[in-house]
Amino acid sequence: MNVLMIGAHPDDCEIKSAGTAVLFRQLGHRVKYVSVTNGATGHQEQGGVTLARRRAAEAAAVAAVLGIEYQVLDILSGDLEATLPYRKQMIALIRAFEADLIFTHRPNDYHPDHRHTALLVQDSAYVVTVPSNVPLTPALPRNPVIGYFSDHFRRPYPFTPDIVLDITPVWDQKLRALHCHTSQMYEWLPYNSGQLDEVPADEAARLEWLRARRAPADAQRAEAHPELLAELYGPLASGVQYAEAFEVSEYGRSLTAANRRELFPMLPDPATWSTGAPA
Repeated sequence: MNVLMIGAHPDDCEIKSAGTAVLFRQLGHRVKYVSVTNGATGHQEQGGVTLARRRAAEAAAVAAVLGIEYQVLDILSGDLEATLPYRKQMIALIRAFEADLIFTHRPNDYHPDHRHTALLVQDSAYVVTVPSNVPLTPALPRNPVIGYFSDHFRRPYPFTPDIVLDITPVWDQKLRALHCHTSQMYEWLPYNSGQLDEVPADEAARLEWLRARRAPADAQRAEAHPELLAELYGPLASGVQYAEAFEVSEYGRSLTAANRRELFPMLPDPATWSTGAPA
């Protein structure tokens, strides 16, 4: 399968789906991250060309850690809007990758770049199958399944997962991917939350500092949906320490009981629950 993960900024996909990306790659599937903006406004001291190039280099380092492809579009962060030219660019991007499965933000979100990224993906759904739209890029034979990243926003409706994936065995690889984003994990985000003076200088200490701040969210995700985990993992659900969760968009192809294990082949077959081996 071709799995496309689309975030508004470099580091968005990593925070929400790095573990899932590793799970797909371990099974031989093609995974690509796309940052719709260049992230050039995401820092308290740097910006413009310097920060855009720095963040592109961080994204390239993530690609090496996760074994994925990574594309950063050269759209200034903060300037993104769900316009027709950007929609055509998104349609072409999805088609060129021949995406079977897409993950992105939900359309209700605090950040305008997140919201507009979600709208661009939503507005490209179905249209990617219509040959006369963006006619020089061959249309897809079927609409991809679209999954939304998890979030904590409650209006107009809260995040409601359809898939929860056990990322416990690969969580350290996710941590190493986040660690690549020095400009964000150790500079901008701590500055923005008033914690910059807490960031260690030593690299090993930084990793443990980052672990302490990032692990609880994925642990909470595992604790928040015990019924769904039990449905998907059976008795193995009790061993899930860290998870990533996704809500399926009604604008993409439907996720059904018949295609769920095809699209998420890391889920164990009930016949192998005793061993945890994938089907």
